[in-house]
Amino acid sequence: MEIGETVAWRLRNTLYGHIQKLPYDWHVSCQTGDIIQRCTTDVDNIRNFIQNQLSEFIRVICVFTIALLMMFSMDVFMTLVSLAPVPFIVGFSIFYFKRVGREFARADAAEGVVQTAAQENYTGVRVVRAFGRESYEKDKFSEKTRVFRNIWIQIGKMLGFFWGMGDLVGGLQLVAVVGAGVWRSAQGQLSPGTFLAFYAYCNWMIWPVRHLGRILAELSKTLVASGRLSDVLAAEDEKDNPQALCPELKGEICFDKVAFGYGKGEPVLKDVSFTLKPGESLAILGATGSGKSTLVHLLCRLYDVKEGNGRITIDGIDIRSISRPHLRRHVGLCLQEPFLFSKTVRENISMAKPDMELDRIRNAASIAKVDETILGFTSGYDTLIGERGVTVSGGQKQRVAMARMLAAAPPIMIFDDSLSAVDTETDTKIRAALRKSTKEAAVIIISHRISSLMQADKILVLKDGVVEALGSHSELLKQDGSYRRIFELQSGESGECNGG
Repeated sequence: MEIGETVAWRLRNTLYGHIQKLPYDWHVSCQTGDIIQRCTTDVDNIRNFIQNQLSEFIRVICVFTIALLMMFSMDVFMTLVSLAPVPFIVGFSIFYFKRVGREFARADAAEGVVQTAAQENYTGVRVVRAFGRESYEKDKFSEKTRVFRNIWIQIGKMLGFFWGMGDLVGGLQLVAVVGAGVWRSAQGQLSPGTFLAFYAYCNWMIWPVRHLGRILAELSKTLVASGRLSDVLAAEDEKDNPQALCPELKGEICFDKVAFGYGKGEPVLKDVSFTLKPGESLAILGATGSGKSTLVHLLCRLYDVKEGNGRITIDGIDIRSISRPHLRRHVGLCLQEPFLFSKTVRENISMAKPDMELDRIRNAASIAKVDETILGFTSGYDTLIGERGVTVSGGQKQRVAMARMLAAAPPIMIFDDSLSAVDTETDTKIRAALRKSTKEAAVIIISHRISSLMQADKILVLKDGVVEALGSHSELLKQDGSYRRIFELQSGESGECNGG
């Protein structure tokens, strides 16, 4: 048992550590439920085989070998008779092994689909309830579990057939041995005592043959699990150049004719150029799919710009030559859909530095206008968020995530529509507090609200991945472009907004 548990422990730690290093693109292409299934069920299958079947397999080999040697020493002819079914058993076992292996692979994949469906439903329970989709989700989950059940029923039938065939062949083997033994005893070629001893050894040898089917089933399941784990471990992780730089970054950002596309698809960004110095703020406006988030992903090196497609520099250094962990410690990112861990409020805000002083945590929360809200919780900053803890609203979650980034105080701060769930009045207060607290940082703000962008030093308007305009609020209002049209719509000055 100790060996099995140790192997499982090491496998889980190795998998988890490797998954942490895999590129962002890998995580986007994989389903969460399937990853969890590989790290749990597949590891358990390997552990169970080591604990229960590996020792049995060794025992079967030893018993079979000892019985065979004893039988050969007693009577070669009778031994050959008892071994006659072995070629059939071996051939049938190989066929069965391959067939059941494919079914176990299907079962593992189906279990991953079931786990993904459950995980999505539990995560999106508010959406399901809001649209009254409980019955639909229940039927959808029931269909996936029905497929999973049917696969295992098919596997059960295959196992039953193979085990039954093993019993049948074992019975026929005994009949052949008894028949041959009686005939040879009648001919005086085999003594009754030797015959009875041979029968006992033969009966002893049949048990491993009958048990072989169960061992093969577990071995096939284990090999499928090992293959699925190998797929994860074979995925290439994010690798930095051994000579990657770790410079002290102040935050001067320069995009120089950057072009980028996902895979072999159409470019998402085309010839994007701009410069942002420390202490300045850049606002980015654009329709959905215009490349705003892609621009942020490139700056954090979640994706890299390919050679010949321009370059991104910070303080004049190409970010591809900077160590990824070092770069990301200097680039703070606050997303529209933030993620808070099932930890205390204090632990969530101080993630960048777990031993962070409470005063610094509270100062960041004050800027994000969430300090009073947190103090109103039962245990204040020691209140547990999430499972079995307090449930925060969308706006509160965004503000806690913002406080987390502000507490880290990186030289580059990115707000990716991070106040979309906050009311306009609170948004205005937070923006005012941010302008005072981020004077030395290079700040990038992505939003659909003109009111959230207009105070920025520069405003970048993206349209279909191309820079349509770049300038201050007053400069862009003088141009006949997307920015002025959106401003007029949002401020109610256009004829359409006034009902004209």
